[in-house]
Amino acid sequence: MEAPELLTRYSAGERDFTGADLRKCNLYRANLSGANFTGANLSAANLSRANLRKVNLTEANLTDARLTAANLVEANLCGADLRGANLILVELGGAILTAANLSGASLWKGILNKADLISAQLIGADLSGADLVAARFVKADLAGVDLSGANAICADFGGANLLGANLKGSNLWKANLKDTCLLGVTFPDGSQRDCAGQLLT
Repeated sequence: MEAPELLTRYSAGERDFTGADLRKCNLYRANLSGANFTGANLSAANLSRANLRKVNLTEANLTDARLTAANLVEANLCGADLRGANLILVELGGAILTAANLSGASLWKGILNKADLISAQLIGADLSGADLVAARFVKADLAGVDLSGANAICADFGGANLLGANLKGSNLWKANLKDTCLLGVTFPDGSQRDCAGQLLT
């Protein structure tokens, strides 16, 4: 499906685009709030600054998609594939990203407050400067993630893998790090600790 057809159908009141093939579509600034894109293929699509509030993107393919400054507040991205996606300045407040794959994605200064990232994969992702207040990363894989300067107040990292993560300059006030792997982690003060939380010499 081409972008003009999608936008025309949306304007006519259609909201169900389950399994749609929208690879490389240019949907810059498009208003698609509330639409259902379950299982859709949006790989390499341009969704920068698009209004995707409360959109259903369950198990959608968004690999290498451009979502710069897109509004994905309260969107459902459960099981979505976002590997290598550009999510700089994205708004994902309250979004569901359970078991989503964001490995290698860029979420620089993204807003993910109260987002659900339980069991998500964020290996090597860039979350520097991101708003992660009260976000849930329980059992998520954050190996090698860049969380420098992130605001992670009250974030839940219980049982997560933070192997080699960079937390320098981040705010971890009241964050839950119980049962979290901290081997090779660079903490806010620049120190490194092992899985037991002991300082490395």
